[in-house]
Amino acid sequence: MSVTIDGAEDAQDLQTLRSRIRAFLEGAPKPTGLRNYGPTPAQTDVEAGRAWHKYLAQHGYVCLHWPVEYGGADASVAYQAIFAEECARAGVPRQLAITGVDLVGPVLIKFGTAEQKTKYLEPIRLGDHIWTQLFSEPGAGSDLAAVRTRAEKTATGWRIGGQKVWSSAANSADFGLLLARTGPDRYRGLSMFIVPMDAPGITVRPLRQIDGESKFNEVFFDGLELADDALIGEVGQGWSIALVTLGRERLTIGANAVGMFKLHERMVQAARDHDNLDPVVARSLTKLWARIWLLRFTWQRALEDGDLTSPAFSVLKLMASETDRDLADMATDVLGADACVDPADDELVRAMLVGRAQTILGGTSEIQRNILGERVLGLPKEPH
Repeated sequence: MSVTIDGAEDAQDLQTLRSRIRAFLEGAPKPTGLRNYGPTPAQTDVEAGRAWHKYLAQHGYVCLHWPVEYGGADASVAYQAIFAEECARAGVPRQLAITGVDLVGPVLIKFGTAEQKTKYLEPIRLGDHIWTQLFSEPGAGSDLAAVRTRAEKTATGWRIGGQKVWSSAANSADFGLLLARTGPDRYRGLSMFIVPMDAPGITVRPLRQIDGESKFNEVFFDGLELADDALIGEVGQGWSIALVTLGRERLTIGANAVGMFKLHERMVQAARDHDNLDPVVARSLTKLWARIWLLRFTWQRALEDGDLTSPAFSVLKLMASETDRDLADMATDVLGADACVDPADDELVRAMLVGRAQTILGGTSEIQRNILGERVLGLPKEPH
């Protein structure tokens, strides 16, 4: 069973599509060990995640936003959002990993050479290659334009030196999308490169998270040599390319509401089981339930315009991060002393430990407030 996507956008067509996707996901055979690991697989998730991705690809359910000529479906934002939401409801990942399909694919389609498209797009679509995003640095996380990793021109290509951090899936990636400095200008001095992650001169060090997983990594470049054809687009075009990837990251934020509702149900049940559902806890859970609905409706309104550059997506990022954090914090209220158990043994404990990270990864809450204040409300820029 595969999806047929056309330009129809009325409510009945969207509901029909939703029903078809839901039925497909319910009936699809799930590889052993498959879980909804989110946008990034841990190393132990790769085998099951790749098998699941290939099954989705066989039935036309990957790269929905790509043009048809590259194996996609040229789907609207609304169609993509419905698929993301139904995958969250079914408890399965919507693809092997976010970086290759959602970020690198659109970049290569828009800025890549014919040779780059031929070499990289089909393995991404089929789930053969995992990609990592090599953007953030120890001194340039939220302030991405401040990256210091350098790419120096050589007679045969480029020499890379520097460090990246918080690179998702770098320890299992085949290729990386690297933002590096090629000139002194804050924005025009940045360029984008394709990096083979097994090349000499690269060291990857997994970062052990508080929940026991290691999805993030440090990546060190020490004299890494790249050929000229590793450059994407033009020299100095890296910032423009980076903005394309950041816009894509915002699209499916609202699908998080499905997972939040499931976590909320677990919170309520845990409060009952621990005899902690007093009026104060009940009031807090009710407020969180309302915030999750507000997040979902705000997402739907943002999707109606289909503009991924809309400030509404900064509102969504802020809402989703802080709702996720506050929902996770409720675990201490509903679990009591049981909040101290091994996170491998309790979903709520894992949520409690990683929830606060949501306000940091993908753009801090402080940065989102700056964006909204300066670009939407017209407030003075924050001094640097």
